[in-house]
Amino acid sequence: MRPNIVRWARQGWLAVVLTATVGFVAAAKPLTPVPPYADVTAEDIAASNSKLASAYSALVAMWQADFRQLGAAFAPPSVARYRGNVRTSCGIMSANNAAYCPQRNTIYFDEVFVARQTKAAAQSLGSDGDMAGIGIIAHEMGHAVAMQLGEASYIPYENEAAADCLAGAFTQQAAKDGTLEKGDLEEAFFGLAAAGDPTPEYTGNRRIDRQISMRAAMLGHGTRDQRLANFKAGYDGGARACLDAFR
Repeated sequence: MRPNIVRWARQGWLAVVLTATVGFVAAAKPLTPVPPYADVTAEDIAASNSKLASAYSALVAMWQADFRQLGAAFAPPSVARYRGNVRTSCGIMSANNAAYCPQRNTIYFDEVFVARQTKAAAQSLGSDGDMAGIGIIAHEMGHAVAMQLGEASYIPYENEAAADCLAGAFTQQAAKDGTLEKGDLEEAFFGLAAAGDPTPEYTGNRRIDRQISMRAAMLGHGTRDQRLANFKAGYDGGARACLDAFR
């Protein structure tokens, strides 16, 4: 199937809710006051954002090269950081979240949430933890890639599975390029496991529980094991393994 390429003019990084700093432009105000964060410092957040900026460049370079092989052009999404809740063209982006907004071709992420994931991985694994945060942006970039290739599914879980898989494909490319550091895979797995959907709460009624199970299977990101398996499929098989499954 020939890619259905959607082109947007907006590219690069766009900051949200913060005073402008080098490389970012302030664009919006938070809907709620920003509370203090005892578990991450300003230095933690700055270090996380710096890592994400480098990863963003690598992600764009990879997907642009892959699209060229298809005779197409990849329109890199902007990346907007925020804190708390923020209003966007795709509705309110909540705290402790990251999401891709196709209307603006923009990835939004709560910078405190990503820095927190990175620090938690570092403390748990004894590493720098950066891939736990980078994996979040790689996942959201995966949504942009799939949509621009016309591969979006009407089943939300399939879209999330493809995005996890495409994040794995990016990690495979990093390994080929020699930029994958020792411990990065474990950090990526840590981040995916931490964001797996909770086990559904069942009622004991077989008919109702079957509906609950079917709904969870269609609407969620997947369980911890599903997310790890989807990521590994991309890491082992590359982008083609991620997209062929939904044709």
